[in-house]
Amino acid sequence: MFDALKVKNECVEWIKKFFEENGPGCNAIVGVSGGKDSSIVAALCVEALGRDRVIGVLMPCGEQADISCSYKLVEHLGIKHFVVNVKDAIEGLKGAFPDEIELTPQANTNLPPRIRMATLYAVSQCFNGRVANTCNLSEDYVGYSTRYGDAAGDFSPLAKITVTELKEIGRLLGLPIDLVDKTPIDGLCGKTDEENLGFTYEMLDKYIRTGKIEDEEKKARIDRLHKMNLFKLKMMPMFEPTI
Repeated sequence: MFDALKVKNECVEWIKKFFEENGPGCNAIVGVSGGKDSSIVAALCVEALGRDRVIGVLMPCGEQADISCSYKLVEHLGIKHFVVNVKDAIEGLKGAFPDEIELTPQANTNLPPRIRMATLYAVSQCFNGRVANTCNLSEDYVGYSTRYGDAAGDFSPLAKITVTELKEIGRLLGLPIDLVDKTPIDGLCGKTDEENLGFTYEMLDKYIRTGKIEDEEKKARIDRLHKMNLFKLKMMPMFEPTI
């Protein structure tokens, strides 16, 4: 039922319109991880704006085992790119905390994506840019993102598209197949996305689109994660004074 070509073309037009309304002549700034999400966002931006208006930012933390995938993407698209190693920034910030503050495992996990987002905005302000959010519907549905980290951005091409659907779009865009079908790894704890989540994207995507799932235990987990993380998808609550 999913018409990948139609959705791809509509997304390209949506990106064009966003830039016409929110920064004519501005550049798209994309954090390039080497995974399918950032690869597809970068490719969509190239089709919408032209390669001269897309800038990739590679942000390894020390040594990145799959950094070759990031280089493969920027070379394939022919886009300008910069490498900013964020290790010293992350370690410097950790070292700045007083002894009274012991960073929790969750705080340690979420610090790198927030440093990376700060890096993207710094690059954006140096190159008249707009920062692309690269999260997809599947990740957002269960909160598999870091608030004010990879969940931030100025425009989000993939927020309403599932992982299963993204793969079809990636193939249409002519991206290297190994980038499209690459097993997603969070790059933070060494596990795959599906190991962390406790269910497959195929199962999740089917549930999102059809409401059908056979494993009741997995259904309960997905529902719990969705409910717990809905706040990430909403605007910050704001007090409205009576005036």
